[in-house]
Amino acid sequence: MHPDIDSIIRWTDSYFNRTKEMVRRFGDKTVTYAVFMRRPVIFTPRIMVDWLNEVAAGRQTAFEIELNYKEGDWVGAGAPLAYITGSLYHLVDLETIYLQKLGPPCVAAYNAYQMCLDLPKVAFLAMDARHCAGTEMAEMMAYAAAVGSEAAKRAADVVGFIGNATDATAHYFGLDGGRGTMPHALIGYAGSTVRAAEMFHETYPDQMLIVLVDYFGREVTDSLAVCRRFPELAAEGKIGVRLDTPGSQFVEGLDSPASYAVLERHAPEAVRGYRSEIELGYLVGSGVSAAAIWHLREALDREDFTGAQIVASSGFDPAKCRMMALAKAPIDVVGTGSFLPENWAETYATADIVAYDGETCVKVGREFLLKKNRS
Repeated sequence: MHPDIDSIIRWTDSYFNRTKEMVRRFGDKTVTYAVFMRRPVIFTPRIMVDWLNEVAAGRQTAFEIELNYKEGDWVGAGAPLAYITGSLYHLVDLETIYLQKLGPPCVAAYNAYQMCLDLPKVAFLAMDARHCAGTEMAEMMAYAAAVGSEAAKRAADVVGFIGNATDATAHYFGLDGGRGTMPHALIGYAGSTVRAAEMFHETYPDQMLIVLVDYFGREVTDSLAVCRRFPELAAEGKIGVRLDTPGSQFVEGLDSPASYAVLERHAPEAVRGYRSEIELGYLVGSGVSAAAIWHLREALDREDFTGAQIVASSGFDPAKCRMMALAKAPIDVVGTGSFLPENWAETYATADIVAYDGETCVKVGREFLLKKNRS
């Protein structure tokens, strides 16, 4: 557990520690905390609950944790997520830490849920670990992606998240290890995209071959070269070409006019449906746009590599997924870390005591947290 019992005092807000000392001096009470968030979320309480139970066991006490929703439920802004009842002396210094373990995954799960619904036929791979602020956050985000994905599966017929990039958190997706094939560094080491593909296939012959194709800015040329080198794998659907082109340049063979032309052929309504310059960029801009994905699909299909899959990455957040859906972009897999909360202020969970020794008492303005008002 993190932090362990002996370290809680160092990681919690000092005014909670001071309150704990005053409660020790003047007498304990049994209190009930209500926990809530100020925005809609997908409920992800497991990491918080597990930590609270470990602390309770270590302190030889017990907390009654009443979850008002099931894991993976959609919850509206301000609705009490949970009530936590127990000794004020043992609970007061835990608020800082258990709120840290609840808010961020609830928002990340909501983002993952929405992305899965927007692209129901696309498989998602959680590649967020390198963008996390440490291993504890990486665990919370993997958990969140898994819960959000399962919530989307219950809501609609979606593929959802099929795994993540690290072994440590693969169990949240029912896997024994992380998924992924190669970084850009391998392309540079090998000297060519085809050679990197050969190295990977020789070392891991039983794994699907997913090859980064943007290292040299020859996304189409190198995709076709890899498929020609492994035509049987391409025909069997065991090759994926991954677009990760930076936003500073267009995919090989495209510019702005050509991008418009591609979408006009495949999804003309998309170009007429954008609402901002950012959304337009997702459709026809530089980097991994909807037009770029259609452009690569055209090139593969022209050479009868119809079984080759397209893996897309680079900035796939809920907004970009919505535009890809509008453009009907032919994506097979999305590699994403952009379900991570972008506006961190939205991740703040809050707790207020609503009862002392069974007597209702809450600060003015938080009456909505009382149990009798909960719908």
